[in-house]
Amino acid sequence: MRRVVTVSGVTRSDVVLEVGPGLGSLTLALLDRGPTVTAIEIDPVLAARLPQTVVEHANGEAQRLTVLNRDVLTLRKEDLAAEPTAVVANLPYNVAVPALLHLLAEFPSIRVVTVMVQAEVAERLAAEPGGKEYGVPSVKVNFYGRVRRCGTVPPTVFWPIPRVYSGLVRIDRYETSPWPTDAAFRQQVFQLIDIAFAQRRKTARNAFVEWAGSGNESASRLLAASIDPSRRGETLAIDDFVRLLQRAQDNPPGADDGRHISAS
Repeated sequence: MRRVVTVSGVTRSDVVLEVGPGLGSLTLALLDRGPTVTAIEIDPVLAARLPQTVVEHANGEAQRLTVLNRDVLTLRKEDLAAEPTAVVANLPYNVAVPALLHLLAEFPSIRVVTVMVQAEVAERLAAEPGGKEYGVPSVKVNFYGRVRRCGTVPPTVFWPIPRVYSGLVRIDRYETSPWPTDAAFRQQVFQLIDIAFAQRRKTARNAFVEWAGSGNESASRLLAASIDPSRRGETLAIDDFVRLLQRAQDNPPGADDGRHISAS
């Protein structure tokens, strides 16, 4: 747990969101570093027990902990007393990617995310274009910031001992985003990503036919974005998808033909 906190780089000035604190091992390690911590715990029994755990093991730090019995996927800005600057968490397999994408979208104040996830998820998040692990999560997380693996965690550190390894991943949000970050623009970029990876065996030209309105228009938009139409979606990086959308918006096929992506 101390290693996770060290990788996160949090300090006394941070407001940390911890997702799924469970019995509180990571919570105690975080509080030891001095930040304010808001722990989001979906299990009511664990949420009720966590403050008692902190009092028993780090009583002097208890005033810097807030526990919310909530599903992280429903968490909103108004639920928190202060804007979070960091996320540090040990995320379960089934919620890891949705939780990350939700928090990054909902809280622009988050500057760094450090998570321990199953090794398979860690590989996906940090994968490079063209690799076998590269997919939708890889691209969408890169919309927000730079992603890197920070090591492997053996199963023996957990109880009960699982059958899989875990990995540490850190996401540093861009200090200045290279592209617009408003919800409408993000949704359109994410739509293109979903289209490309829904049809991995197709060329980009064929994958984007329905979006563009025709094969020729698809090729034209790709070329305008400096993307070879014969490339496959799994070779495109986040800046390719952003550029494709921006070129399509700059040069719509017709003022009223309705074929460009709507904000919805």
